[in-house]
Amino acid sequence: MGATRVASSDTGSGEKHEKAPPMDDTTASAAAFRYRVEDAPLLRGAGRFMADVPLPGQACGVFVRSPHAHAVVTGIDSTAALAVPGVLAVLTAADMAEAGVGSIAFHAPMRGANGALAMPFRPALAETVMHAGEPVALVVAETALAAQDAADLVEVSYAERTPVVDVQRAVRADAPQLWPEAPGNLALDWHFPTAAEGGDPAAVDAAIAGAVHVARVSHVNQRIMVASMEPRGATASYDAATGSYALRVCSQGAIAIRDHMARILGVDTAKVRVTTDDVGGAFGMKSSPYPEYPALCVAARRTGRPVHWMSTRSEAFLTDAHARDSILEGELAVDRRGRFLALRLRTLVNLGAYVGQVGAFLATVNFARCVPGMYLIPKVDMAVRCVFTNTTPTAPYRGAGRPEANYLIERLVDEAARLTGIAPDEIRRRNLVPAGQIPWRTPVGTVYDSGDFPAVFETAVALADVAGVKARKREAKRNGRLRGLGLSCMVEHAGGVPTEGAGLFFPGDGTVVLALGAHATGQGHATVFPRVLSERLGVPLETIRFVEGDSGNEVISNSTVASRTTSAAGAAIVKAVAVVLEKGRRLAADALETAEADIVYEGGVFTIAGTDRRISLFEVADAAKRRKAAGEVAEDLDTRVVTDTPQTFPNGCHVAEVEIDPETGGLTLVRYTAVDDCGVVLDHTLVEGQLHGALAQGLGQAVMERAVYDLDSGQLVTGSFQDYAMPRAADMPPVVSAEENTPATTNPLGVKGVGEAGTTGSLAAVMNAIADAIPTPAGIRMDMPATPEKIWAACKSLAEFKK
Repeated sequence: MGATRVASSDTGSGEKHEKAPPMDDTTASAAAFRYRVEDAPLLRGAGRFMADVPLPGQACGVFVRSPHAHAVVTGIDSTAALAVPGVLAVLTAADMAEAGVGSIAFHAPMRGANGALAMPFRPALAETVMHAGEPVALVVAETALAAQDAADLVEVSYAERTPVVDVQRAVRADAPQLWPEAPGNLALDWHFPTAAEGGDPAAVDAAIAGAVHVARVSHVNQRIMVASMEPRGATASYDAATGSYALRVCSQGAIAIRDHMARILGVDTAKVRVTTDDVGGAFGMKSSPYPEYPALCVAARRTGRPVHWMSTRSEAFLTDAHARDSILEGELAVDRRGRFLALRLRTLVNLGAYVGQVGAFLATVNFARCVPGMYLIPKVDMAVRCVFTNTTPTAPYRGAGRPEANYLIERLVDEAARLTGIAPDEIRRRNLVPAGQIPWRTPVGTVYDSGDFPAVFETAVALADVAGVKARKREAKRNGRLRGLGLSCMVEHAGGVPTEGAGLFFPGDGTVVLALGAHATGQGHATVFPRVLSERLGVPLETIRFVEGDSGNEVISNSTVASRTTSAAGAAIVKAVAVVLEKGRRLAADALETAEADIVYEGGVFTIAGTDRRISLFEVADAAKRRKAAGEVAEDLDTRVVTDTPQTFPNGCHVAEVEIDPETGGLTLVRYTAVDDCGVVLDHTLVEGQLHGALAQGLGQAVMERAVYDLDSGQLVTGSFQDYAMPRAADMPPVVSAEENTPATTNPLGVKGVGEAGTTGSLAAVMNAIADAIPTPAGIRMDMPATPEKIWAACKSLAEFKK
C-alpha cells in the first residue's frame, strides 16, 4: 500500500479547514505536468463544440415532437409547413420505413425468469408515441428559423391512449399494457445468483428468518436528469457518389456510434464515418445513438445537403436519456455481535418507454457486481424487475447502477447499527473484508483483485474526526441546530466493457500520432495519454500528436464509459508500444546489418549492444514507410492493437457531516471527507477534479434533483431549470480528500477507475448524516431528494416525539 496523500479544498460555503501538507509526488515526470493541455484553447474560446463548425451549404432541422405520452399518430398534414419559404422537406415515419431505417434500440441478450429481455422496436420517427417529446416528424429548411416556423405549422392528429409513468403503477394488474412482447409491462425478471451460479435463496431466507436482528429498508432512488452543459446535436451529410454517410455528433466514442448507425441505417460500417470534437459533458448519456441521428442522415440523403440539428434545452429535458428511477428494498441479517449473515435485495426499475442500450444491464449486472460492497456477507440473494412506462428511456449516468447498489447497502448498514445499538463506524469495522483476504471472491462471483478496506476506512474515520462529532453536535444544539454524521463505504467495478484499442502512426515528420477511439468529455485524455506514451516509448512529449473522435482511424473502442478508459485504453497503449518496438527491432537490425538479438532500445533509439551504432525510432519509421511503399519490406511501424483488460475495483469511504435548521428545514453540508483507492495515480489534479465533479452530482441527487411526471397525463412537470434544481458552487462543501492506493493487478498501469467515486459514495453518506441528525426510535424514512420541506417535517416529528 502506498503512502496516504491528503488534500483539502474549500469548494463552497461552510466551515474552513486547514489544508494538509502535500505529500511528495512520486509519479514519474509529475513536475512537468501541472496543467491540463485541453484547457488553453477552451479558455480562449477556441473549442470546437457541436454548433461551432457549420458546413458549407448546411441546412437546419427541427423536430416535431409529441405533446402526448401515449398516442397513435392518425395523420400528419405538412402542406402549410412545406409552403414556408426556405423549407426543403418534411419527413415522417413513412420516409424512415422507405429508407430502411431499423430500430434505435439495441441491447445485449439477457434472460430472466420471464424469458428473454423484451426489446420493442424504437423508431427514428414514431407512428405510435410512447413518451412525451418523442419525435414524429423532421422539418428541414435553409435556416433554423424557417425550420422552426414550419415545424409549428405541421398538423399532427393523435388518438390518445392512457399512459402509465410510475413504475409501481405499471406492474399493477389493471395498468395499461404498453408492449405485447412484455406482458405486465415487465421487460425482464432477473434473479442472481441462480443455483447454477452458486446462489441459494433458501439459505438466505433461513438466515434472515433465524437472525437476532434483521435490518429492513425501502427507498426510492428517484429519476434524475443529466442536464449536460452542451445539449445533444448532430450534423449529417451524404455522399451520393459513394453512398456514404458522415455524421458529426457529440458522443463518448465515434466508432461505437458508427457501428450502431451502420446497423440502424442498414449499411456496411465502411459507408458511415462518425466524428466528434469537443463535448460539453456526457456522463453516459451521450454513449448511445438517438432517434434524431438516423432521421438526420435520411434527411441529408433526401435533400442532398448537410443537415444540422442542435437540441434546445427544452428538448433535452424531454429526450436526453434520464437516469436512476428505481424502488430499492433490502434486508440484512445480523447476529448478536453485529456480524452480517445474509443479504436479500429486491429492486423495481423503470426502463422508460424503450430499452436503452445498456439500460437493463446496468439495472441488473452493474448493480449486482457492487454487492456486497466492502463487507464479509456470506449469503446474497437479489432480484430485479425491469419495467416499461411511458417516460423517457433511462440509460447510464455517472455511476450507472453502482450508486443505487451502494446506497441500498449503506442505508441497510446504518439501520443495522440502529437496531443493534452498535455505533455505525464500529459495525462497519467488524464486517470489513480484511486486507489479508484480498483477492476475495464475493458471493456473487466478483473477484476483488486488490485493496485494503480497513486502511481506507480508518483513514476516513480519522480525517473526518468521527470521534469528535459528539462535541460538534452539542455545540450545534447550543446554536439551535441539529448536526449529524454519515458514513458510506463503497466498492465499485470499473471497466465492465473490456475490449479497447489504440493506434500509433508515424506520418514521417518526426512525430508519432497516438489515436484512440475512446473520447474525452472533460476527463483530460490529451493530458494523460501522451504522457503515458512518452514514458513508455521513451520519446519527448512534443513529438506526440494525440487524436481522438474519428471512426476513420479504425481504432476499436467501446467508448468512454464505466470509468474504464484509463485502464483499458492505457493497456492498449502499452500493448501498442510493445508491438511497435518488436517491429522496430527487426527493422533496426536490418538497417544496422546485425542480429535482432543484438538490438537494444532506450530513449527513442535502437542501438547495437556494446557499440555506438544506432538509429532513431523515427529514422526506422521513415525508412520502413519508404521501403514498404517500394515493396522492399512487408511492414512499417504504423500499428493498431486491440486488447481486453479485466475490471478494476476502486473503493473508498466517504463521510458527510450536515447541520440542519429545524425551524426551516434548511440543510448545510459542513464537512465532507473522501478517502479513495484509485490505484496508481497518473495525475492528482485530474483525480481530485473527478472527485469534486462526481460529488456535486451526488449531492444534487441527495438533496435537490428529481424528475417528476404528472401521473395522469404523463407530462414532464420538471421540464426546465425553473422546476429542476441542481447544485451551485455555494452548495458544495469543504472537501478533505485522501488516497489510500493499492495498485490494480488487472492492467499494466495499475490504475483503477475514479470518475464515479464521488457520486457512488456521497448519496448514502449525505442521507445517513441527515438521519443521524434527526434521530427517532424507529429511525426516519426519508427518500431522496432531502428537500427542506421533508427535513422540516421530520424535525417536527422529532419535536413531537420529545414532548
